[in-house]
Amino acid sequence: MTKEELIVRIHDLEWEDFEVKEAKSELPKSIWETVSAFSNTSGGWIVLGIKQIGKNFDIQGVDNIEKLEQDFLGTLRSQKFNMPLVAMPKRYDIGGKRILAFHIPSSPFKPIYYSNPRNSFIRMGSGDHHATDTEIMQMYHDQSFGIRSEMVVEGSDIKMLSQDSIRSYRDYLRSYDSLKDTEKLNKRDFCSRLNICNDKGELTYAGLLMFGKEPYTNRYVPTFCIDYIEVPGNSLADATTRYTYRIPEQSNIWDAFQIILRRLRNVVDTPFKLNKMGVAVNDMRQFEVIREAMLNFCMHSDQFSPIRSCIHVFNDRVEFINSGCFPKPVETIAGHFYSSLRNPTIAKLFRYTKMCENVGYGIDKLKTWKQLTGYDIVFENQRDMVCLTLPFKDIIDIQRTDVTQNVTQNVTQNVTINLTVRQKRILEILDADNNQTASEIAVMLSANIRTIRRDLASLQSKGILRRDGGSKTGHWVTLQK
Repeated sequence: MTKEELIVRIHDLEWEDFEVKEAKSELPKSIWETVSAFSNTSGGWIVLGIKQIGKNFDIQGVDNIEKLEQDFLGTLRSQKFNMPLVAMPKRYDIGGKRILAFHIPSSPFKPIYYSNPRNSFIRMGSGDHHATDTEIMQMYHDQSFGIRSEMVVEGSDIKMLSQDSIRSYRDYLRSYDSLKDTEKLNKRDFCSRLNICNDKGELTYAGLLMFGKEPYTNRYVPTFCIDYIEVPGNSLADATTRYTYRIPEQSNIWDAFQIILRRLRNVVDTPFKLNKMGVAVNDMRQFEVIREAMLNFCMHSDQFSPIRSCIHVFNDRVEFINSGCFPKPVETIAGHFYSSLRNPTIAKLFRYTKMCENVGYGIDKLKTWKQLTGYDIVFENQRDMVCLTLPFKDIIDIQRTDVTQNVTQNVTQNVTINLTVRQKRILEILDADNNQTASEIAVMLSANIRTIRRDLASLQSKGILRRDGGSKTGHWVTLQK
């Protein structure tokens, strides 16, 4: 933090990572609460020599800056806290008055407390707050979770892995020309190479969760679950039925991922666009973002928590819900090379497939959703769970638009180019029989009826298709071939 940045912060009204304290000649007692709070959240600066009076600040400076610095750093290395801490000191001169600051990093070992665990603090807004018992327990859980997923499952062996899952994964690696050095390895050596098992053939929890088969996955991780539900409405309250599809229970993460990804493929549009050669190709950017969300969901899911990892697909959004929380505010992570993995091995297994962004850049990939759809992604980062929401155009809103408006302007060559393969097939079906219903088309194309309704609404909004008559007695009219 430069002197100029310090002066700017002094004039701010509120900070989440910045705290001033008077400390004229000795360290204030409250400084240790702030050390704990910064260590347990996202880190921050403690600045000594400034007194806060309401919303105003008086730069008073400190006496004997060397002693204060030694006392502070010495205490961090002593047994006052449950483990030794480090801090980066920095000195400033503002108007002839000496200011002492320390940057407290976020600790990888939480909770950080002094004397006893009840002296654990967290940073909320611009203040330090006692962590609740639940928050302390969550910190202990998060601390042990990443270690546990890498631990060996006692009494296990590679026979507990699904042969089909391993074969599917290895086929995926070959199709993307990844990890060539593993192609000729036998099953055990392959699993050992990727930390699915150890040299003795015992499975890691990560390997079991990723490729395990029934009944072993649920025997050793009873809380394992990846749920996926499609709801025909914008909320559970306005849905005509509870859901139109729910994924059958799967035995491992890889199998669930394959099924869910195919379902999510129908959630977003993949219109055609012209490449540099003038050839129409699928625009997969929206799908790539939703796939990144799915990958992050799998890589960071806490399968040892009673909170279920689940994906909810509504008419106007997709919600990815996981237990735990982001280690830093999303605004801090975005735009920076940062990653704190819950499941290091599972993350590597997915990255070997070359489907996801490089480590540390997943948030930035997700934020491109705004450019592609016009909608901001929404992060709800709570102490015990996180929810990522990708909003999109509500199909009901699309159906309410005046489909006859600007038909002449929309009937152009570009509209045809911007149709997906599925939408073109729908037009072909309706050209042959304009009495086909959405459910009948869904069966013919092996698609979800909700997806077909979305496509029909999109074709209407583009002026390519019109519905004459009621839902039971009407028929479709194609306005452009």
